[in-house]
Amino acid sequence: MTADTRVGTITTRIPARLDRLPWARWHWMIVVGLGTVWILDGLEVTIVGSVAARLTEPGSGIHLSAGDIGLAAAIYVTGACLGALFFGQLTDRFGRKKLFILTLVVYIVATVATAFAFAPWYFFACRFVTGMGIGGEYAAINSAIDELIPARNRGRVDLAINGSYWVGSAVGGLAAVLLLNTSIFAQDLGWRLAFGIGGVLGLAIMLVRRHVPESPRWLFIHGREGEAERIVDGIEAEIHRETGRPLDEPGESITVRQRKAIPFREIAQVAVRVYPKRATLGFALFVGQAFLYNAVTFDLGTILSKYFAVASGAVPYYVVLFAIGNFLGPLLLGRLFDTVGRKPMISGTYFVSAVLTLVLGAFLSAGGLTSWTFIALVAVTFFFASAGASSAYLTVSEIFPMETRALAIAFFYAVGTAVGGISGPLIFGNLIDSGVASNVAIGFFIGAVIMALGGIAELAFGVRAEQASLENIAKPLTAHEAEEEKAGPAAKAAGGRPGRRAALEARRHAEEQRARAAEHRAIVHEVAPRADAGDADAAARMRVEEVLAQIAEWDAERLAEEAVAHDERAAAETAGNDADRASALSRAEAADERARALRERAEALSAENAADTETHAALAEAAAERARAGEQRAMAAQARGRAEHLDGIEAEIAREQAETYDAWERMHAELALAHAARAGHHDAAAAEHERQAGVHRMRAESAADRMEAAQHRSAAESLAAESGTAEQAERERAEAAERERAARERDARIRERVLRREREQSTGLRRFRPGPGRAFYSPSGMLAGWSSAWASDADIALDREVNAIARALVEHGPTSRNRLAELVGARYWGPGRFRAALREAVHEGRARPLARNQYGPPGSNDGSGDGSGDGDAES
Repeated sequence: MTADTRVGTITTRIPARLDRLPWARWHWMIVVGLGTVWILDGLEVTIVGSVAARLTEPGSGIHLSAGDIGLAAAIYVTGACLGALFFGQLTDRFGRKKLFILTLVVYIVATVATAFAFAPWYFFACRFVTGMGIGGEYAAINSAIDELIPARNRGRVDLAINGSYWVGSAVGGLAAVLLLNTSIFAQDLGWRLAFGIGGVLGLAIMLVRRHVPESPRWLFIHGREGEAERIVDGIEAEIHRETGRPLDEPGESITVRQRKAIPFREIAQVAVRVYPKRATLGFALFVGQAFLYNAVTFDLGTILSKYFAVASGAVPYYVVLFAIGNFLGPLLLGRLFDTVGRKPMISGTYFVSAVLTLVLGAFLSAGGLTSWTFIALVAVTFFFASAGASSAYLTVSEIFPMETRALAIAFFYAVGTAVGGISGPLIFGNLIDSGVASNVAIGFFIGAVIMALGGIAELAFGVRAEQASLENIAKPLTAHEAEEEKAGPAAKAAGGRPGRRAALEARRHAEEQRARAAEHRAIVHEVAPRADAGDADAAARMRVEEVLAQIAEWDAERLAEEAVAHDERAAAETAGNDADRASALSRAEAADERARALRERAEALSAENAADTETHAALAEAAAERARAGEQRAMAAQARGRAEHLDGIEAEIAREQAETYDAWERMHAELALAHAARAGHHDAAAAEHERQAGVHRMRAESAADRMEAAQHRSAAESLAAESGTAEQAERERAEAAERERAARERDARIRERVLRREREQSTGLRRFRPGPGRAFYSPSGMLAGWSSAWASDADIALDREVNAIARALVEHGPTSRNRLAELVGARYWGPGRFRAALREAVHEGRARPLARNQYGPPGSNDGSGDGSGDGDAES
C-alpha cells in the first residue's frame, strides 16, 4: 500500500474519552513504563560526568584526555540527534509502541557494549549508538505520553517525567561513589560496572513497558479504529472498577480521513508553511536549554576537579546535589504550568535561570566560590532551568499536529541540540582546558544569553495550551482532510477554509432537518381534525408526529450550534493574539456543549421509560451548564486581553470583569457536575456540587461589586476631567455614590425576596413540587430563561413595581385596589404583574391591607378610601 493510501473517513470521540478520565493506577503504569527513559538518560550522562576524571587517569584501562571526554560527550549528543530524527519519523509511520520497544533494545545493547571499551575509538562508537537509542526514545516516548495522559494533567506529568532524568542522575552519582572506590573495585573495573547498570535497568523497564498499549490516537488515524476502541474500552473499564464511579460524558468528537501512512515531505512542510512561529519557538527553546545543560552536565566533574581540587572519587557527591535541584524544579513547579499557564511559566523559568547563570559566571570569575557554594548556586540555577528545559519537550509535543508529533520532537531536539548541545560541551571543554576561571565564566555568560533568547521567544510566540485537548491546540492534518472531503462542492463557495466549509455543511444539514420538522407539522395539521373527532389512531399519529417534529427542530438547532463551533475554531486559527484565540476556542467548546444538550433533549423525548428520560434530561442540563461555563470563560479571556492593552483604572475594570466571569464559570461548572451526578443517581455528590455552586455564586457577586466600584471610580474621574472643576467632580461623585447606594439597597431587597421564596418553596406542600430543580445563571443577560440568580431582569422589574406601589400609597394615603392600579399604571405591566407586586409589597411591609379591599402606607389604620372595593384581597 502506498504512502498516500486513504482508508476511510470516521468520526470518533477517542481523544475526548481519554482526556476526561480521572487519574488512576493505569496512568501510573504509563508513567513508570514510559517515563523511566529519562532515568536511563540521566544515568548515562551522569556516569560519564562522574567517571570522566577516572577515565583520564593512568591505569583506567582506557586512556582519555579531558578533551576526549568533551569529544565523547559531543559524539553522544550527535548520536542522540541522528537517532531522534531516524526513529522519530519511524514512530509517526509505524506507531509509538513498536519504536519505544526497539529504541530501548538499542540502548541496552550499546550501553552494555560500552562497559567493554578498550580504546578511545571503540568508546566513541559505543557512545554514538547509545545516543541514537536515547534520542529515539525521546521521540517515541514523549509523543506516547502526551497522547495517553488527560489534558488537565499533561503539563505537570510531562514536566515531572522529564525531570525524572535527574533521578537517574542521582542514582548514577551515588553508584559512581561506590564503583569508583578503589578499595572495593579495581581502577579499571568500577567505571565498566557503572555502564553495566544502565543495561540492567533497561531490562527491568522492558518488563513494564511491554504492558503499555499503542496510542489509540495513532491507531484511529492509521485505519485501526476498531483496535483503538477496544483499547479505550479496556482502559475505561479498568478505571471504572478502580474508582467505582461512572465516568463523565466525553466531549466533542473529531472527524478524520484515515491514512495508512503520511509522506515525510508532507509532515516536514507543516512546520515551515503552517506553523512558522511555532517552529521558531521550538528551535529557540531547545537551543537554549541544550547549550546550557549539555555544557554543564558533561563538564561538571571536570570543573570540580580542575578548579576546586575535588578528588574524582568525591565528584559524585556533588553530582547528587546538582541532580536533586534539577529534579525538584519540574516536580514542584510542574503544577503551575497547568494552572498559571504555559507562557508565563516557560518564559519565567528561562529568564530566571538566565539571570542566575550570569550570577554564577560572575562569582566564578571573581574567585569567590568554594566547591560547596559553587554546587549550591548551580543547583539553585538549575532548579528553574530544569523546569524550563522540560517544558521545551512539552511545548513541541503539544503545538504540532498528531501526525507530526514524534518527528517534531525529534526535529527540534536534533536541531536544537546540534546547535546548542554539541557546541556547549566543545566550548566548555576548551575553556576548561585553558585553566583560567574567567574563561569558564565566559561560557556561563554565553549560556545565560541563549537561555534569555528562549524566554523572549516564548513571550512572542508561545501558545496557551494548558488543559486544552491536543486536537484543539493543533488540529490533525487528517481532520483538515476530512473537512475538505465532507464539504465537497460547497467548499469553494466558502473560500477554501476547512472550518468554514464544515460550518457551511452543518448549516445545510440543519436546513434539511428544519424541512423534516415542517413536514411532520404538516401531518399534525392534517390529522388534527380526525383526532378532535375522536379517532384514536389519528390522535396517536398526531402525538408521534409532534414528537418527530420536535426532535427534528432540536437536531436542526444542534447542527447550527456545531456550525458555530466550526466557525469559532476557524476564527481561533487566524486570531491575532492569544486572548482572541482562547476566547474563540472557549466559545467553540460552549457551542459543542449546547449541541450536546440538544442531543440529550432529543434522547429524553424518545426514551423508552421515565428513568431514561430523567437521565437524559439531567445530562442535557449538565451540557447546558458547561456551555454557560464556556461562554463565561470566553468573556474572561476577552477581558484579560483588554487588560493587557489598558492602563490604570481601565485595566483594573477589565481585570475585575475577568475575575467575575471566572467565578461565574466555576459556578456553572459545579452545576454541570451536580446535574451529571443527578443523572448517575449520586444525590450526595450532587448536593455538594450545588453547595459549591452557591459559594462561587457569592464570589461572583463580590467580584461584580468590585467591578462596579471600579466603573464608578472611572466614570467619576472622566466626569471630573471633562468638567474641569473640583465642585462638579464632587457633585458627580456624590450622585454616583447615591446611585450605588440605591442599587445596593435594591439588590439587598431582591436578595431577601429571593431567599424568602426559596425558604417557602422548601416548606409545606411546595417541597414536593415536581421538576428538574433550579439552576443558577449569570446576570450578564446573555442567557435566556428564569432562574434563582440574584438581580435577574424579572427581579429588577418586580422591585421597580413594588417601589411604585409604595410611593403611590405614601403620596395618596389609603387607596382602593383598583384606584391603586390606576395610579401606578398597572395595565401596562403585563398579566399578573400587579397582583404579584402588591403581594410582595405587603410581605415586605411597604403596603398595609385595610378593610374593604383597601391598602395604605405602613402604619396606616384608616379604613376610608376614595374608590369602591372590588377585586381580590391581597394578604
